Amino acid sequence: MNNVPKLPIGDWVESVEDWLTDHLGPLFDFIRAVIGGMVDGIEVALTAAPSLVLIVLIAALAYWIGKWKLAAFAVIGLLLIDNLGLWEPSMQSLALVLTASILSIVFGVPIGIACARSNAVRNTVTPILDFMQTMPAFVYLLPAVSFFSLGVVPGVIASIIFAIPPTIRLTNLGIRQVPGELTEAADAFGSSPAQKLFKLQLPIAMPTMMAGINQTIMLALSMVVISSMIGAQGVGAYVYRAVTQAKTGVGFEAGIAIVIMAILLDRLTQSAFKKK
Repeated sequence: MNNVPKLPIGDWVESVEDWLTDHLGPLFDFIRAVIGGMVDGIEVALTAAPSLVLIVLIAALAYWIGKWKLAAFAVIGLLLIDNLGLWEPSMQSLALVLTASILSIVFGVPIGIACARSNAVRNTVTPILDFMQTMPAFVYLLPAVSFFSLGVVPGVIASIIFAIPPTIRLTNLGIRQVPGELTEAADAFGSSPAQKLFKLQLPIAMPTMMAGINQTIMLALSMVVISSMIGAQGVGAYVYRAVTQAKTGVGFEAGIAIVIMAILLDRLTQSAFKKK
């Protein structure tokens, strides 16, 4: 094997990257502006009111869609984040997570529907999803920085690539698990493809789809620390600085904030889906 020349895969990838940078620069600028505007808008909405006001609102939402135990956890957990002085960084991270999750859902659900409707689309998309889920997340940061520079936008892009597969896979799975007798009955009654999709398949597939969306949100949150390596602000930056400076206490405090947000988002989404 030593006599077999090495395939220049790295050179090919860099050539494609250079071509995209040279020819699609305006498109990347537009994407950067849109995503940056979304993150900034969500961050402004989260930080416009005092922290106690937002805590009360989140607790009320938790009580409405869940139980008093969830509301109590929201109050205690968010007050702890505020007490640790990590409220603003946590809201910056939450803005990144929500932006990545929203965009993953917006693009992932239609792709999942297309996979459910066509075996050819599914067979084409599945290997891409396998690649996206198994490739180390750090690798996504390299082209993201090349196309979108440093900051929160490449962090969102990397989070979308890493987090979108569960939404696509479970949307496809949920629709394919709809009993054939029901779809045949819908066809017999003259339902159009759109009516069959929105009135039959999506409602039945919703629990499975929501499980995928929940996983997407959790995966997006897991990218918070990694995104801080390329300039994304938030509580992940505290963890990254703590690691580089060997400050265990600071890292542990930031880790607690991430854990609280993860548990709260997970329980809120699960309770919302059950309520539906």
